[in-house]
Amino acid sequence: MIPVIEVSLAEDLAPFTTVLWEYEVPHRVVEEADRQILLVSRSVDPGQVRALYDYWKQGGDLGRIELRPVKRRRLSAPRVSPGRIKATLSLIALSVLATLLIGFGANDQWMARLTFVDFTLTGDGRLYFDSLLSMLESGQWWRLVTPVFLHFSLLHILFNLLWVWVVGQRVEVLQGPWALIGLAAFTGVASNVAQFWVSGPMFGGMSGVVFGLLSYTWLWDRLEPHRRFGLPPALMGLMVLWLALGFTGVLEGFGLGAIANTAHLVGMLAGLAFWPIGRLFKPR
Repeated sequence: MIPVIEVSLAEDLAPFTTVLWEYEVPHRVVEEADRQILLVSRSVDPGQVRALYDYWKQGGDLGRIELRPVKRRRLSAPRVSPGRIKATLSLIALSVLATLLIGFGANDQWMARLTFVDFTLTGDGRLYFDSLLSMLESGQWWRLVTPVFLHFSLLHILFNLLWVWVVGQRVEVLQGPWALIGLAAFTGVASNVAQFWVSGPMFGGMSGVVFGLLSYTWLWDRLEPHRRFGLPPALMGLMVLWLALGFTGVLEGFGLGAIANTAHLVGMLAGLAFWPIGRLFKPR
């Protein structure tokens, strides 16, 4: 929905909104601080509603007015030039490059360079890996982030990068590249640390960041009605359902391989927690 009118709390909008309901105009009124804001559906011309309000305030007869709907637009990612979504394209390019370097997990040498901590596989299949503290003390800070770029199947990388493309560019266009980079780093590090504590270093993928992107944009649209990302609210329910299926083991039963459920959960929570930080990046 889009804002049309802002008035003081003292003004009674009930008579006007009653007429809007009679015209079947989807709308709602929200209160912020010392004002109330009338929001209308994107299927209605806001200029008509604003003119109708002015006409009503001047004592006009609303029964003589007819509102005309505008053509509904399909929800899609904003069409922007590549120069405006450099951060989104960089996340995608780094994921493709890192995934090719590790050969979808077959190249142990590159895996050891890019996983959360260095590891060694013995001939009898035993896995030995460094601790988080030793990794930090050795100055290998890049490992906090690099696991998000590692993917182990074509389906894995296509699924994650599709969401990065759809949601990432919305964040970048509305709030700028540093908002997207900060959000990806915050959710990526949080989900990587959590997954390492649970399963060790043999994990990867952008899915923790994807869960963070989706939860952040969902919360933003709930709390910031003036400039919205415009993603369907039902995506949050789908995300929670996917998370629940992962923890129950249903997804692995369908042959999707090991699921980094902890990374998904912590990534989602980190995306919600990023909202106060995201407010520092003013909508452009």
